[in-house]
Amino acid sequence: MIAAVTCTAAIALAGCSGGNESAVSPSDSIPTRVTASSSVTSSAPTPVLPPPYIASADWVQTEVGPSLQIAPTPNGRRVQSPTAGDEAWREVLRLDPGADTPGMKAQFDCHWTFARIVQPDKPTWNIEPNRPVVSPEEMISSRCNPGGPEE
Repeated sequence: MIAAVTCTAAIALAGCSGGNESAVSPSDSIPTRVTASSSVTSSAPTPVLPPPYIASADWVQTEVGPSLQIAPTPNGRRVQSPTAGDEAWREVLRLDPGADTPGMKAQFDCHWTFARIVQPDKPTWNIEPNRPVVSPEEMISSRCNPGGPEE
């Protein structure tokens, strides 16, 4: 399910192979190397950037109701660690424990995964407790703002 969602999002951003990997030659992809265990790894280093990843989380009143405006730090905008999103969410919860709802977490995860790519310089990511909890596919198709316009 996650792979399908990632592929769906990738189509919107840069295209996706749809399972036809033979259509892409090795020279078209990121340089890789095969290790002794036959696993493929990228030769480009993954940025290891330390926390904090969240600069602030402030409540504001908007047309759709209360909105938590989350401002990522420069490291939060660039980090590529697979665990950094979870650490960033823990930082949000330290700033505001009331944000700990399934819908808010899903909106944050969407912003963390996709908004950093699509709009890397967006000043804040706005997540709202009044938005519905939806499927990952619907979250992506709504551009991380299910149930109404972006705030």
